[in-house]
Amino acid sequence: MSGFPRDIQPVAAVLAEIPLFRVLGESGIETTARAGLSRRYRSGQIICHQGDPGESFYVLLDGLVKVVFTTEHGDEIVLNMLGRGDTFGEMALLDGSPRSASIVTVRPAWAFVLPRARLLELMREHPALADEFLRMLGHMVRRLTDQAADLAFLDLGGRLAKLLLQLADKHGQADGVVDLPGITQSDLAALIGASRPAVNRALQSLVARRLIAVEGRTITLLDVAALRKRGGL
Repeated sequence: MSGFPRDIQPVAAVLAEIPLFRVLGESGIETTARAGLSRRYRSGQIICHQGDPGESFYVLLDGLVKVVFTTEHGDEIVLNMLGRGDTFGEMALLDGSPRSASIVTVRPAWAFVLPRARLLELMREHPALADEFLRMLGHMVRRLTDQAADLAFLDLGGRLAKLLLQLADKHGQADGVVDLPGITQSDLAALIGASRPAVNRALQSLVARRLIAVEGRTITLLDVAALRKRGGL
């Protein structure tokens, strides 16, 4: 992205990859990059807390984070995993309500933070941005609908196979390798609506069938075609 000034070029380059901001064009992306702040976080750090005011919109420029919901009794479950180019803080930003979940880094992360007021100004100045924002929310609702359908129509092994394929595609460090040091079997279980012991048994079943290999918290997908079939893809 050589057209951007050097001081904002890294941020603008990532924003330009995201459909939400791409509609702004080069000058609009430059304006947006200047309107926010970029921050770096170490592994295991909380970027924002559940219950915080929804005053900013976040874009993950690099790294890996998990979306964590905490119950009134202190139990935690992982709702989603986010990587480069993903956004968070949309819902609280729209209705002004407190954040519904915490964002915790799994690997060191770099995030762009855009104040709510500035994003709303940009939407007024660029109607196409509002259209893309609505499209993004539509994708979010569709993902939640797909998850509900998976719970209804896929057994645990199928849901696990589908999750591993998704993690490898979006967050894998190499072809077929899922290395998530900050994610436990309990986290995987929460993502697919199961218990940790059940997920452990399902993982061992996939290992026995030579569909995956597990070493510590690194999972290697050995037979992608079979896993896709198992996951109903």
